[in-house]
Amino acid sequence: MSSSTVSLYLDPQIRDWVLFPITLVMILVGILRHYVVVLLQSPPKKQTREAIREQRALTRSQILRATASFSPAPPHLYRAISHSLSTAFAAGTYLKDGPPKGDAPPTPPNPLDPAAMDGMMSGMKTQMVMMVPQMLPFPLTLGFKSMLQRGIETPDMDVRWVSSLSWYFLNFFGLNGLYRLILGGDNSAAEPQPSATASPFAQPANAGAPAGPQDFNKLFKAERDNLEFAEGMYKWVADGVEERVLRRYGKLSPASLD
Repeated sequence: MSSSTVSLYLDPQIRDWVLFPITLVMILVGILRHYVVVLLQSPPKKQTREAIREQRALTRSQILRATASFSPAPPHLYRAISHSLSTAFAAGTYLKDGPPKGDAPPTPPNPLDPAAMDGMMSGMKTQMVMMVPQMLPFPLTLGFKSMLQRGIETPDMDVRWVSSLSWYFLNFFGLNGLYRLILGGDNSAAEPQPSATASPFAQPANAGAPAGPQDFNKLFKAERDNLEFAEGMYKWVADGVEERVLRRYGKLSPASLD
């Protein structure tokens, strides 16, 4: 018996009146969603100079520790910066509210910080805009539903054939590159990519969650211990650079180092 290959072709009317409209509508919905999110977001509040200095001091210390094992700073400069930061952290010099007065305990951060509440509301607005389009599916006639989504049970179907439902999900996760090209990299139209531990429907719920207020007094105390630990791992990048350069270009043999 001779086996014949059966090809399944896509009806041009299905392509023109189902697949193309789904793609066009999803692109327009994504662009509209981006501009709605932009309109709903409140302008960021300006931070005080003291608050910025508090954050930058912690960042400076973290960068210093991260480069300790291959630091471009000479030993005397590295230790001077490390000791200066450690002393300032112990005295509370960089705290935006000033050093703690006397034996009074430092004031804990306000859990109802207006800035944190604004960030929470902004995240909720974004998630609301993300959820609204999912409540409006694309209705199809009964004839299309039986043919495009269910009812076709054949093992010889070409893998290139897609239904309207699978085409919707392909567009749902595949239009992010087009959104970045049209709206830029920082846009609100792109759908979050699913991770290995979270489903694509559970991840957006945690996507805009704002971080709680930080207690910089405790962070500075912990950073002092980290700076002391990093000093034990310190190594200058230029230590022995002459020998390394000569060895690399063949001017110094390993036997001459003995």
